[in-house]
Amino acid sequence: MTQQKVRVRFAPSPTGPLHIGGVRTALFNYLFAKKHGGTFILRIEDTDSTRFVPGAEEYVNDSLAWLGMKVDEGVKEGGAFGPYKQSERRDIYRKYADQLVKTGWGYYAFDTPEELEALRSQAETEKKPFSYDMHSRMNLKNSLALSEDEVKQRLENGEPWVIRFKMPEDVEINTNDMVRGSITFNTNTLDDKVLYKSVDDLPTYHLANIVDDHLMEISHVIRGEEWLPSVPLHIMLYRSLGWEETMPQFAHLPLILKPTGKGKLSKRDGDKGGFPVFPLNWPLDDGIAVGYRESGYFSEAVVNLLALLGWNPGDERELFSMEELIDAFTIERVNKSGARFDPDKARWFNQQHLMLKDNNELAVLFAADLKKRGIEKDLAFVATVTDLVKERVTFVSELWEQSAFFFEAPLEYDAKVVKKRWKGDVPAFMSALTAELEKVSDWKAEDIKAAISAQIEAKGLGFGLVMNAFRLALVGGGFGPDLMIIAEMLGREETIKRIQAAVNTIGA
Repeated sequence: MTQQKVRVRFAPSPTGPLHIGGVRTALFNYLFAKKHGGTFILRIEDTDSTRFVPGAEEYVNDSLAWLGMKVDEGVKEGGAFGPYKQSERRDIYRKYADQLVKTGWGYYAFDTPEELEALRSQAETEKKPFSYDMHSRMNLKNSLALSEDEVKQRLENGEPWVIRFKMPEDVEINTNDMVRGSITFNTNTLDDKVLYKSVDDLPTYHLANIVDDHLMEISHVIRGEEWLPSVPLHIMLYRSLGWEETMPQFAHLPLILKPTGKGKLSKRDGDKGGFPVFPLNWPLDDGIAVGYRESGYFSEAVVNLLALLGWNPGDERELFSMEELIDAFTIERVNKSGARFDPDKARWFNQQHLMLKDNNELAVLFAADLKKRGIEKDLAFVATVTDLVKERVTFVSELWEQSAFFFEAPLEYDAKVVKKRWKGDVPAFMSALTAELEKVSDWKAEDIKAAISAQIEAKGLGFGLVMNAFRLALVGGGFGPDLMIIAEMLGREETIKRIQAAVNTIGA
């Protein structure tokens, strides 16, 4: 039964940096919530204290903020359904674990980890599977097999215990997944999962997840397909706790695959292929795992990229703002099969979003790079330069390579261009041209071109040969935007100075 108000949660564990697969899960939850006027909740699932990594929770918050996913309820934001960190909710879970034992859906188990490992090893030797389930439970140390007095004695003695879920025999469990359609499970294939542990007085993921989703009134659970095998247990927990009527709808997202299309995308793939798999930098023992932000990607490009990994809008569009994604997003258009990650496509998205950005916004970013190089220029000038060269770059960091000549005179000249263009009558022509450029009354691109064209015609030289030599003098090579625009922006004095420098440096 779908609740009237859409409430979704992204619930990572603070065990390290947030992989882009997790980011995409957060994004699809966010888009779904915003499309339906709902609430996007960030819940930190930190019940496994042994895997806690300092800084990981802050990393999640910083990543979502950078990507433009505003959290409506969470640890930082607060809300009416808090606390939003599981370690601060520990008093809540025991009550429900005890309820399951009382109603016969759960039981105490006293088997030690060593005893269970010995049973697994024995089964392996005999080439049989071992599972703590309906077939083995009555031969093990638990409150189903032991007498009531012995159970009471063990509890009073403070023996370590866990509460396991008593999975019923031969029950068909059906669910209608919003991505995968109708799925059926049979309980005969399932084991009795641990729900609560006395050793740290905390629930396992399964119980905490269900209790929190119920109490926080989560309407839809949108998560990765790796959680699909947990669905039957979760449905059984909703039933056994009497919450089946308000159980959320499930949607299991496809994996993000390696660039080869085989297997789940990992950090190792990023290291090997030279591309990020984390949104932000993350410190490692031997260096830094570089993030998308620090690699020069725009957050809009990363969002656009991730949205189209496993979802399609139903038409040929590829470029979206966050607002456009919210408007277009439907969970029904999420694919069942895995989505191959393409590093080249990621760079393409960044290039496209760079092109869409306002020149003044790009100029501010480029000006910061220039300042590091000891160059300070009028922002309007930097914006004009940016507009001229941005089609040639993928990242802001590449603007310098394509436009350095606007800020610094070339100190050397491309040898191949020199050999091809700086020959015959060209050096003498270039030397004489400076006097003609002094006469140009209005230093505008069209007037500069007219003056040079008149001289080319008078001397009977090839237009292309001269113009390429002129470009070599101003730029240092055979690249760059419109040559006359370059000359206009450099100004008369600098243009003439560069021609003279080329004549003196390259010679005849």
